[in-house]
Amino acid sequence: MNEASLPYPGDRRRAAALKWSRWSTWYLSLLKVAVGLLLVLLIALLWLLQRNEIDEQRSTLIADVLWLEQSLRFHIEGHADQLQQLALDLARTKSQHELFDLRARHILKNNPEIRQLLWLDEASRAVYGMPTPSLPRVGQEALAENPVKRSVELARLGKPIYSDAYQGSDGAQFEVYVPIFNAGHYRGTLLAVYSLTALLTQQVPWWFAEKYQVRIVDGNGSPLASKSRVDASPTTLSYPVTLDPPGYGMVLQVTAYRGAGNVAQTLIATLIIILAAAVFWSLWAVRGLIKRRLAAEQALRSEYAFRKAMEDSLWVGMRARDLDGRVTYANPAFLQMVGFSAAELIGREPPMPYWAPEEMERTLLLHNKVLEGNAPLEGFEIRLMRKDGSRFDALIYEAPLIDADGTQSGWMGSIIDVTARKEAEEVARQQQEKLQVTARLVTMGEMASTLAHELNQPLAAITSYNAGCLNKLASGNYSAAQLTEALEKLAVQAQRAGRIIRRVHDFVRKSEPRLAPCDLAEVIDDSIGFIEGAAKSRGVRIVREIQGMRPQLMADQVMLQQVLLNLMRNGIEAMSDGPADRRRLTVKLGQLDNQMEIRVVDRGPGIPAEIEEKLFTPLFSTKADGMGMGLSICRSIIEFHHGRLWVEANRDGGSIFFITLPIDRQ
Repeated sequence: MNEASLPYPGDRRRAAALKWSRWSTWYLSLLKVAVGLLLVLLIALLWLLQRNEIDEQRSTLIADVLWLEQSLRFHIEGHADQLQQLALDLARTKSQHELFDLRARHILKNNPEIRQLLWLDEASRAVYGMPTPSLPRVGQEALAENPVKRSVELARLGKPIYSDAYQGSDGAQFEVYVPIFNAGHYRGTLLAVYSLTALLTQQVPWWFAEKYQVRIVDGNGSPLASKSRVDASPTTLSYPVTLDPPGYGMVLQVTAYRGAGNVAQTLIATLIIILAAAVFWSLWAVRGLIKRRLAAEQALRSEYAFRKAMEDSLWVGMRARDLDGRVTYANPAFLQMVGFSAAELIGREPPMPYWAPEEMERTLLLHNKVLEGNAPLEGFEIRLMRKDGSRFDALIYEAPLIDADGTQSGWMGSIIDVTARKEAEEVARQQQEKLQVTARLVTMGEMASTLAHELNQPLAAITSYNAGCLNKLASGNYSAAQLTEALEKLAVQAQRAGRIIRRVHDFVRKSEPRLAPCDLAEVIDDSIGFIEGAAKSRGVRIVREIQGMRPQLMADQVMLQQVLLNLMRNGIEAMSDGPADRRRLTVKLGQLDNQMEIRVVDRGPGIPAEIEEKLFTPLFSTKADGMGMGLSICRSIIEFHHGRLWVEANRDGGSIFFITLPIDRQ
């Protein structure tokens, strides 16, 4: 270290004092770390013990819940088997009333959770019943959606049907419907009414209720039935499992009760807290002793921190001045920046040799503002001069220089050479015009890929109509009406292709599409009519589900048809290799609040999760001959209409593409 870099006397003594200060600081820090580690390890041990206990309790809870759910499911399914056997016997015997009376009494006697057993005829009227022949859900017979009739219709398909839970005279109840067939003909239905409260009472053992609170809740979380023997506040340790049958979102929720507190664990935790407090109090006392020693070294640490901060600023020039404006320190980066040595600058008063003569007046004005304490917080730019006479632009930040006693002793300036940045900004400005040309080339590429993707069907239709006309003319067996109809269809497709080119061109140029009142049902019908031929050729049936009342919205009809055609074509291609009975493409239209929703549902192989994340990425395609632009452009069109386009997996297999469009868009 040369003399220029250590302009202050007594550096060796300060270095020795700094070494002792470092040792004291490290000693105190190591003591703190050791105590902290001890406390962390003890807390971690207690936490692990508690977590282990909670995990064991949770494992036991899950095993018990699964056992109870299995027991309830087997019990309910056993009743369904008994009812199915009774249905078979009723269809075979002639003394049906006596058989039903005998078997119903036996079932009700041995299964208290079954509150009522009815025999319904083909018209869903009660023929026999125990203990009463009245239908459940009194007061709902006149409803358009009678739940009993709806369940009977479902049971006619040939298997037991369970109803949703409802509140009856005996609390929450649900029903099971078992069809009666004779020689393949439907002859009626057996209806059993279950009480959820009685089901829990009979099937939940006493020891289970001593440990847990058992509840059955509906899909909204509202309790339907419960069983508990302990009157204590439940913990948050619970486990839900779906109750199927009967299903309909009903959940069996079991909550463990809070056990007796662990006295030993509480005692250990208390001792640890006391021990930690004592250790920290001792550490605080030691800190006071060390602090008095370190107070004498405060001046040395402040000076060292000051020197180290400047030396660490390798590429930023650091320059210190006293209150009179004399230079007291300059780091190597600043010396290299201006080309002067430390001996030429240290102790120098204004004007400085690195001030540019043409900027002398402005530089002196800024210099005086800094000494007055009015330096701009955001810094200021100024042109400086190197020793060889060359100029450079500098960005300067000035801050007060505070010593260890809190007294301002001068000013510290950070100087950054911004000449390269300004040159880069100028180059960037010159490149802006070139980027505009590049942007036009990218737009042409997007338009070309869109035309290639969307014009395939119109051009194919034009070719087909043209070939048909030529064949008719060649055969000589034609009429003017036939040719006129074919040529009109050809003209329609040509006009459609022209509209697509015009709309896509406007969209790629970021121009506003032609928005007009649009009925989405008409858009869907036009799209289905356009692609229905391709669907039939692949054995795919297109099903449309459109709600009756639907509002119009402002949209570009051609663009929306492009989106629907793309999605339907993808769905048809996805199902082309599947079984014939699964080749069904469903297009649904409905209203959700203030927006319309379109669903395109296919039953193909589906989309893997890893592909679904990048499905709408430009240039990504799952097809060997795909360009990867279709879905990306579709999303761009829907987002332009302030809507959303996304995909979800179909529970029945395949995928569902969702489109939402706002109805009232300002």
